[in-house]
Amino acid sequence: MSPKLAEAKTTSQRPLDGDRRRTGASTRSFQDRRLTVETISDFGSFLSLAPVWDHLVERAGIDHPFLRHDWVRIWWDCFGTGKELRIFVVKAGEEAVAIAPFMLSRGRMCGCPVRLMEFISNVYTERFDLVLTRSSQEACRAIWRHLMTQKGLWDVVRLCQLPAGSRALEELPRLATADGFLTGIWRSLDSPFIDLTGGWEAYLKGLSSNQRHNVRRWLYRLGQLGEVKLEVISSGEQLDAALNDGFRIEASDWKSRSGTAILCQSELKRFLTQLAGATSRSGLLRLIFLTVGQSRIAFAYALCYRNKLFVLKAGYDPQYATYSPYNLLCYLVFRDACERGLAEYEFLGASESWKLHWTKQTRSHYWLYVFSTSLRIRLLYYAKFRVVPSLERLRCYRFLRDPVVRLSGLSGFRRMP
Repeated sequence: MSPKLAEAKTTSQRPLDGDRRRTGASTRSFQDRRLTVETISDFGSFLSLAPVWDHLVERAGIDHPFLRHDWVRIWWDCFGTGKELRIFVVKAGEEAVAIAPFMLSRGRMCGCPVRLMEFISNVYTERFDLVLTRSSQEACRAIWRHLMTQKGLWDVVRLCQLPAGSRALEELPRLATADGFLTGIWRSLDSPFIDLTGGWEAYLKGLSSNQRHNVRRWLYRLGQLGEVKLEVISSGEQLDAALNDGFRIEASDWKSRSGTAILCQSELKRFLTQLAGATSRSGLLRLIFLTVGQSRIAFAYALCYRNKLFVLKAGYDPQYATYSPYNLLCYLVFRDACERGLAEYEFLGASESWKLHWTKQTRSHYWLYVFSTSLRIRLLYYAKFRVVPSLERLRCYRFLRDPVVRLSGLSGFRRMP
């Protein structure tokens, strides 16, 4: 029998092996009223921070899995090459009250090389933030002042995928502007989600009649081939085989041809494989399949956290495309989630039209930029937030932009970042 979406088993997690890229430990601290800030820059100290880290995430009421210590730890192991940890731990006396999960990296903006202080995240991290438990205004002030003590290390502070309502999004621009720094905010993705607290019948009633008709038609037609049902794998001996099967399904549609499939990206495959191991032990993992007869025809890699379901990756077998198998998987998952008492389903990613057939609710995300005071970087601010947005409004610029970008490699001009 398949595990239920809302059920979980918890066992201890095995730490990763030591990392070869880590540099020396930190000793810096900064006093902001009664708060001090310490910097963690070596991997061993980061590992030892795990209990405190997850305790603070819990206390902060963070309702998504992307700030859990195991997520960040595995991300660093898979994507951290060439980067340096700069994790700020804010303390009141001996008690940790906030964490700023930063790293130093190098990138390009508008074709210019820049040194970045940014979140420990990338495109696969759908939401991120500072971990603030109390006195969030004072904690943000302490973090900003500590960033100032390290301003010789960065040209731009870039904090990606901050959710609307984030205290960091409110406080840091104000603090930076007061100190004479230029700041910019770019609206990123509006990610669809479904509020399931009203129950299944209420949700179903809220769908358009056309969508309900389509679901009935898809189910009937697919049902002619065999029994249609969900299969959920969250742990056990079947896990490795299920994960490989899911990756195979995810790669079988257009993603494989475009090179964006999991199997086409070794770092991503390693990340999701390690994450599956860790989250199966902590009870969060849900590998969800739509099956017809004995065949798995659609797949969702999901995490169930704080009574919400977050879908990280998904795909379907194109041989069954006329039956809209992934839409059917979604429909059955929504129904099962309501029966299990889950509060939300998070599509994550962009507001694609097929998602908006299921919901009109979205969550906005923003990227925050703080530019250092050097002339070169101040000019970069004006290029990025004044010149390029003005050019984007010109039809001739949009027509010429993509070929020029492809030829020149100046991908920073195309869109944020």
